Amino acid sequence: MANSFGTLKTSLQDGVFTITLNRPDVLNVCNEQMGSELSAALKTAQREKTARCVVLTGAGRAFCAGQDLRELDELQSAGDRGEKFSFGPLLRARYNPLAVRLRTFEKPVVAAVNGIAAGAGAGLAFAADLRICARSAAFKMAFVDLGLVPDTGATLTLVQHVGYARAAELCLLGEKLSAEEALGYGLVNRVVADEELQSVTDQIAGRLASWPPRAIALTKRALNQAWTAGLEEQLEYEAFLQTTAGRTADHREAVRAFLEKRKPKFQGK
Repeated sequence: MANSFGTLKTSLQDGVFTITLNRPDVLNVCNEQMGSELSAALKTAQREKTARCVVLTGAGRAFCAGQDLRELDELQSAGDRGEKFSFGPLLRARYNPLAVRLRTFEKPVVAAVNGIAAGAGAGLAFAADLRICARSAAFKMAFVDLGLVPDTGATLTLVQHVGYARAAELCLLGEKLSAEEALGYGLVNRVVADEELQSVTDQIAGRLASWPPRAIALTKRALNQAWTAGLEEQLEYEAFLQTTAGRTADHREAVRAFLEKRKPKFQGK
């Protein structure tokens, strides 16, 4: 698969679409180009029928250190010269769509956190379905250090992942959270040796890519719905989704394979 991006590297192998944030000299901070290219890469992954799982990671020693502060300073300096700048339009145009796409993506998203994930970079990792961390990785809600409010959906996803008290601690104190601490909080799924991050991520992503894609997509819908639903509403939604899943060829194939004592061959139908 050809890579046509300047701030990203992409690859597609064995059903796994990997997106690597590729500005290692500045810890993969996000500027306008990266935001635009990441959105385009995710759209490509969604459209690509052979892609059944997405891995998001970073090049070098960082996952993503958040917003590019040099770009931010330039935007604010232009505002001082009379060209109006506001955070609202920046978030609505760049970060909000990324958070929504990652969270509602119909394919499983694995964040392979290879280093620091700070600010909006942490928000992107929190929006993934699974987080696999190198032991040297860390998270930091760096917003309070800059006199700002957490964004990229982090005020919601953090509360959902770790509860209000720990989310408040991370956001209000701005302290760095190690990978091992994040595992203890229930914020990440696995912590592995740095040199094993690639192989473990490949194993997990490969397993996700081997499952029936329609069932995965519907399961993600059910999990997202569950955050705001009451019990009866969720039960009805599960019944609706199960009706859809039960009509797929992959479901019928799984039943036949079980009865015939063989491994199922899922076709995504």
